Amino acid sequence: MNKAIIVGNLTRDPELRATGSGISVCSFTVAVNRRFKDQNGETQADFIPVVVWRQQGENCAKYLSKGSKVAVCGAIQVRSYDAQDGSKRYATEIVADEVQFLNSRGEGAAPQPRQERPAPKAPASMQFDDDLHPVEDDDLPF
Repeated sequence: MNKAIIVGNLTRDPELRATGSGISVCSFTVAVNRRFKDQNGETQADFIPVVVWRQQGENCAKYLSKGSKVAVCGAIQVRSYDAQDGSKRYATEIVADEVQFLNSRGEGAAPQPRQERPAPKAPASMQFDDDLHPVEDDDLPF
C-alpha cells in the first residue's frame, strides 16, 4: 500500500505545464511542519514536491498561490532521470489523487482564483427579508 497524506502551505506559486500529448500537469512544493522542535526550540519543516494531473492540476494552478494551505492525499513516487552532466538523479514526490484547498495564509475564507472575480449573487429563493431580528438562545428549540 502506498498512501501519503500531508497538510501544509505552498512554498511558491504552482507551475502548470502540458505534456507533449496535451495533458495538463501542475507541480508545487508543500512545506509541512514537523511535530517536534529542534535543539534550539525551533520548528523544522519538510518541503515535499507534489504533482497533480489533468483538470485537478488546472484547478490547483488557478486557485492556489504561495502560502495557500492545502491537504494532499496521494502516492509517493520515486523516479530517476539523467542530468545534463550525465549523472543519474532521483526525484521523490507525491502524485496527488486529492487536493483540498483549505485556505490562504492570512485569510479565513476559501481560496479565490488569482484573478479577482465578482461575488455571485444569491438566487431569489435565498434572498432574505430585511425584517430579521436576533433570537434569544432560550427561544431556540434545541
